[in-house]
Amino acid sequence: MTPHLLPIRVYYEDTDFSGVVYHASYLRFLERGRTELIRSLGVEQRELFDGDVPLAFAVRSMGIDWLKPALMDDELVVETRPTIARGATMELSQRVLRSGEVLVTAEVKVACVGGGKARRIPEALRKRLRLDAA
Repeated sequence: MTPHLLPIRVYYEDTDFSGVVYHASYLRFLERGRTELIRSLGVEQRELFDGDVPLAFAVRSMGIDWLKPALMDDELVVETRPTIARGATMELSQRVLRSGEVLVTAEVKVACVGGGKARRIPEALRKRLRLDAA
């Protein structure tokens, strides 16, 4: 699947006292990237939540490498590429770029949950992701 690209501007609220993006701000950027990937496939998060069994994606694990800092007013792109979907989990590779330069990389595993337990990723979403169910 072609990676989903989400443009993001760095605002004052994203930075620390020196104008450098605070490390936790990247978690919000990456979350937006994952949300917009799902939306780009024609599935609203609210649609999943409003089903017979409310579904949501929860981060199960994440490995992040901060390579270079982003600064206030930078224009960034969050690149999100799903790599594997099986059962109730999906793995994604994400990067945050500035003018094509990689600033942050993240490997993310999310779990589909509903009613207090893991649930299979809906087949319609899995098909739209075009990932082999393992």
